[in-house]
Amino acid sequence: LHMGKTMKEDLTVVAKYIKQLYPPEFNVFSIYAELYHNYFASQAKKNAESHLEDKDIYLLLSWVHNFYPKEMRKDHALAMELDKVKLGSLLPSSLSEELEKKYLESEEVIVKTSLSRCLDKEIQRWKEDKEPEKLNGHFQSELLGIFVIQSIYSGQKRAEDISKAMGEELSRRLLKELPAFLRSYRDAFEDFKEKSKKHTYYKPILIANINNCWNFREYTEKYMAEKDDSKTDILSTLADIENSGFDVLLQQLFAQLKPMYKKFTENKWDSSSEIMNEIIKTTSKHISDFQTLKDPFYHAIVEKIHARLVKEYIVRLLKRKVSLKTPAQQQTLAQHISKNAADLEAFCTSNGSQATWLNSALPKLAEIIRLQDLGAIKIEVATLATSYPDIRKRHLEAFLHIKANLSRSELKSILGYLADSTASTQPRAPLFSNINVS
Repeated sequence: LHMGKTMKEDLTVVAKYIKQLYPPEFNVFSIYAELYHNYFASQAKKNAESHLEDKDIYLLLSWVHNFYPKEMRKDHALAMELDKVKLGSLLPSSLSEELEKKYLESEEVIVKTSLSRCLDKEIQRWKEDKEPEKLNGHFQSELLGIFVIQSIYSGQKRAEDISKAMGEELSRRLLKELPAFLRSYRDAFEDFKEKSKKHTYYKPILIANINNCWNFREYTEKYMAEKDDSKTDILSTLADIENSGFDVLLQQLFAQLKPMYKKFTENKWDSSSEIMNEIIKTTSKHISDFQTLKDPFYHAIVEKIHARLVKEYIVRLLKRKVSLKTPAQQQTLAQHISKNAADLEAFCTSNGSQATWLNSALPKLAEIIRLQDLGAIKIEVATLATSYPDIRKRHLEAFLHIKANLSRSELKSILGYLADSTASTQPRAPLFSNINVS
């Protein structure tokens, strides 16, 4: 600092007052500038070749890349004169590169150690079985969800303050550490999930960990290139944590719904409105527990519920438990299904489901049951197959068991039409492919 200040002040005096006392060909300013620079550079080289602590390496690199070329040599009183002199760097490139390598390796170790400690502390918190903190009504772990990102960001920022190139290189290195850290986090989360089911705050801790994934997602999307393999790795690991958490949160609800759905076929769809009301009431109680999830995850879990409710209903329709011979009976069943579908859609939409792709499945099936004209049935089947390209012959055949007044040739004709019209494109999300037909 003393040398820098002295050089800057003295060269300012040379530029303002001394230079004009000599003939131009003497290049007085250049001579002074080179002498000051050479002395400064010799001292910097001497320091660089001695044993330096991490913070000293950081300061020396800051002088080489930042303070000296930008703040001193770009000073408005000196810039024009110094540009003519071409003084070069404070350190030889080989020595500068050696220091940069040491600094980057050191920062990498510091951040890696910091992340490891952070995860250890978080695991200890889970074991203490305390309710997680809340922010804006959402459970979260400030330590993990925020501290990890801050550690990486702070490391990048420090390196960037030395030079843009250093910032980019450290950023690349640290972002390669993130996938390894998240895999360790996922393993620890799985361990907690399996061994701590009796904890008082088991579900809130699961929710907090799902919420943690949002900060990592945002950071990854913002700072990593689309084609970076690490990005794919990170997003895949985060999806594992989220889906694993969702599965546990939904286990109890889905177990409770199973016997309720059986009542549809047991009662041959009599009292179907009452059964659907019972399903909706039970589901509603569970959904209220999920309000502590961050909005993207809340919508995701509600959509999973929505898909499950529709799927389980279709499963009952494909059980071959009901076979109706008259158009009037089929008309009545179609009305029941349409009413149930409307109630289901209204419930899921009011609770934030954005899975509108599910809404036409049950009404289309109801319409196939209602229709009696073979040509009209084929058109409706084709429409269904366009909306849900994962439907297969086995699904349709099991479903058409309901229409007992179809002849074998009519049934064969409809099934053949499905094979011709089924799209080869993969569905946006699977519906029928998740349904096994017995």
